[in-house]
Amino acid sequence: MIRQQQALMLSPYAELYNIVVPKDNMLRQINEMVDFGFIYEELKDKYCLDHGRNAIDPIRMFKYLLLKAIFELSDIDIVERSRYDLSFKYFLGMAPEDPVIDPSSLTKFRKLRLQDMNLLDLLIGKTVALAIEKEVLKSTSIIVDATHTKARYNQKTPREILQDQARKLRKAVYTMDETVKAKMPAKNTNDVIEEEIVYCQKLIAFIETESGIALVPKVLEPLNLLKETVEDDVEQLRHAADPDARVGHKSADSAFFGYKTHLAMTEERIVTAAVITTGEKNDGKQLQTLIEKSQAAGMQVQTVIGDTAYSEKENLTYAKANELELVAKLNPLITQGARKKEDEFLFNKDAGMYVCKAGHMAIRKARQGKKGVSCNQQDTYYFDVEKCKRCPLKEGCYKEGAKTKSYSVTIKSEEHAEQMAFQETEYFKAKSKERYKIEAKNSELKHGHGYDVATSSGLLGMQLQGAMAIFAVNLKRILKIAE
Repeated sequence: MIRQQQALMLSPYAELYNIVVPKDNMLRQINEMVDFGFIYEELKDKYCLDHGRNAIDPIRMFKYLLLKAIFELSDIDIVERSRYDLSFKYFLGMAPEDPVIDPSSLTKFRKLRLQDMNLLDLLIGKTVALAIEKEVLKSTSIIVDATHTKARYNQKTPREILQDQARKLRKAVYTMDETVKAKMPAKNTNDVIEEEIVYCQKLIAFIETESGIALVPKVLEPLNLLKETVEDDVEQLRHAADPDARVGHKSADSAFFGYKTHLAMTEERIVTAAVITTGEKNDGKQLQTLIEKSQAAGMQVQTVIGDTAYSEKENLTYAKANELELVAKLNPLITQGARKKEDEFLFNKDAGMYVCKAGHMAIRKARQGKKGVSCNQQDTYYFDVEKCKRCPLKEGCYKEGAKTKSYSVTIKSEEHAEQMAFQETEYFKAKSKERYKIEAKNSELKHGHGYDVATSSGLLGMQLQGAMAIFAVNLKRILKIAE
């Protein structure tokens, strides 16, 4: 049963918060700035309103997940810290003497209460509305990009995952007391996952019973991470794969296994939209969705800034139809072609024909392709092959035995021609310099909030992780600007 009203805190120790948690504490500022009442409205249908025992306050459970996103700790460690950290207890709406929840409640909350709801768009929309209310969002430009997140269960085998975590735990223990090395349980030498799990369980039991070691924070955190993997994720480890993760490519010779988060961000560095997909999805195809989501969140979009991936013809047409300026450079193959500068022929405007390096003019031309379809048309110019056979410059130009010699030139579409002209303007060049900001935001998400590796398997788990991480970075940014 869910309480429809929050209980008033009546504690003789409540004054401690005013002494210990300063006014400029980040968690106190977030608590005072954000009305978390929307969580009740979104989750009330997930609870019974008049039967059963009282459930843990859903706002408190949500705030626990937000703390996890901000401080990048396991369920066990975030609950343990809330036991003694008064800034945590203040943020969670608890009295100083209140007991904390059982860590397993967080898993149940994620699985039972947060499924089947669009948390990603909801939380981004709330922060954008807050930014507008605080008058920190003033630009009409969004910067778009995609960042990749590796799957938790990637190319490593399940045994290698456990081995890595067990190795980190042993290393932490040895730095405290090297004498325990002789007492450690024997390592597993087989490739059987079940035996590796048994070894990890023995290692956990040994460290927990060894006098005092497990209570040291340096040992406790890797210990809890290993326990969480063994106890909560054995089923996923047996699957040995993430069912939704896919192989994507960061460059021609660099790949990853996991997911992509496509982001739209203002020049004030506030994320206005996000789309989370599997790793192989194309960046440019998500542009229209990002623009529409940003507008739905309350953003007035006039300019869109992105890299070459977003300058495909479909996006240029969409931007023109919606009176948007798309600051994205065309692919060099469109503006310059694939041909090297030294291999280019010269165009004779009087004859309307191309002339080769040897001075021979084309004898006829033909247009290929249909007008108005996705591919641009081409003009193909044909040369006298008999002259080519005897030409002293034929090496690298004419292939021996070929019956024809042609030279093709792509006709720029109206959209491409307009974008090429736009690229040369000072406005385009100035706006392009803003693109670095989203690279910094991607780095903040990965290195400050654990977004480089998925914390669970499946696309739904990735969307929950993305929602909490983006909500956290947006709140922090709003606080920073508001100062």
